[in-house]
Formats: sequence, C-alpha cells, structure tokens
Amino acid sequence: MAKKDNRLFRKARIRKKISGSTERPRLTVYKSLKHIYAQVVDDSTGRTLAYASSLSKEFKGKELDGDKKADARRVGALIAEKCKAANINQVVFDRNGFPYHGRIAAVADAAREAGLQF
Repeated sequence: MAKKDNRLFRKARIRKKISGSTERPRLTVYKSLKHIYAQVVDDSTGRTLAYASSLSKEFKGKELDGDKKADARRVGALIAEKCKAANINQVVFDRNGFPYHGRIAAVADAAREAGLQF
C-alpha cells in the first residue's frame, strides 16, 4: 500500500504544476502490471481527445510478443497517430507519478519519433 500512496503523492505534486489546454493538451500515461494506457486530455474542458492502450482494437488479432516495452512503443506510436488525425501537434507529458524510465519512457520516445512535440 505504501508504494501506491507514494505514487499518488508524486502524481498530485506533478498535477499541481502541469495542466492541459486547448493548444497543448496533456498526454497522460498509466501502466498496470500487464497493460499500458495513454490518453490526451484537454483539462480546460475536461474532455479526452485521443486514447490508446495495449488493449486497443488496433492491436486485436495481432500477436503481441509479450514484450511490454515493445507494446509501450506501439501505444506511443498509436497515440501520436491519433493526435495527428485530431490535429494535435504539441502536448504536455504527464508521467502520472511513475518514474520516467522503462515503459513510460518508451511511450514518450515513440510518440516523439512519430512527430508529437513535448
């Protein structure tokens, strides 16, 4: 329970400093033990503009090799593709209290490589 509480305190500290706007929405990433989720949120209106996860329909039927970091890269590329389709070029990255390495960094790097600016 203490690890979760520590992450939630870090999350609150981060969210005090960053917020998504219409011009630069917030790209937030959440990871569970099996899956990774990313969504782009406009905090001024409270709406989700784009969403991707390792459970998305774009990955259904495709064989996922069990490499969670590779899945995170695919999610990062997919969220960047959906942002481009929604005419979003710049975002603010919200790591959601997780350390910036591993799967969280893989999502961010893949989104940057696909053309999303942080």
